[in-house]
Amino acid sequence: MTTGFRSGAVAASMALFVAFCGAAHAQTQLKSTDLATQNAVANYNAGNLNAARSEFKRAAQKGSRLAEFNYAMMLLNGEGGPADVDEGKVWLRRAADADMTHAQYVYGKMYDDGQFVDKDPAEAHRWFLRAANQGHVQAELALANQFLDGRGTARDNTQAFAWYKKAAQGGDMTAQYVAGSFYERGGDGVERNLNVARAYYAAAAAQGDPAAKLKYLQLSAELERSKPQ
Repeated sequence: MTTGFRSGAVAASMALFVAFCGAAHAQTQLKSTDLATQNAVANYNAGNLNAARSEFKRAAQKGSRLAEFNYAMMLLNGEGGPADVDEGKVWLRRAADADMTHAQYVYGKMYDDGQFVDKDPAEAHRWFLRAANQGHVQAELALANQFLDGRGTARDNTQAFAWYKKAAQGGDMTAQYVAGSFYERGGDGVERNLNVARAYYAAAAAQGDPAAKLKYLQLSAELERSKPQ
């Protein structure tokens, strides 16, 4: 991602609304009375971006966290009107401060990537941690990467593994592969266990990771050879 955030489509299913930002997503249950946000979602999906932006703004001003987030994305991307980065950052921060975990993750990623703001890995770490502590899988992965690299925080492979494992259990393919590699080699407080490593590689392979499939096959062969004859 080199030119800013991409909000993608805002998809609705019954009372559950999903906001997309690149590959990331957030889920927020809406009140039935939040008609402005519901109308904004419908207009966005229909391509009526000017109307969607106005309705997201109205709903955001009434305190809808999803509207705050989506209005911020439209402002940052210049959808439904001219881009307004400063105002977009204000609304994104509001959604993050309102404890919307995906807004916290996106706000952290903004600082981690240095997009629209000066790069600040330590500030990114603070927001990733807030979201990860509430179970946001992408934030867990981002936090694990920071601990592994020593970016925005002290390098700590033990902490890195703990967050990779959480993200892997949450279904993240990359985290599943990395968790498998930790179990394959052992160390950093992780007891070597090829069966567990194989299971993590299998989970990643099932999601389409070709490297994980190769590791799964290699460990399967190794475990088969090690069986008592």
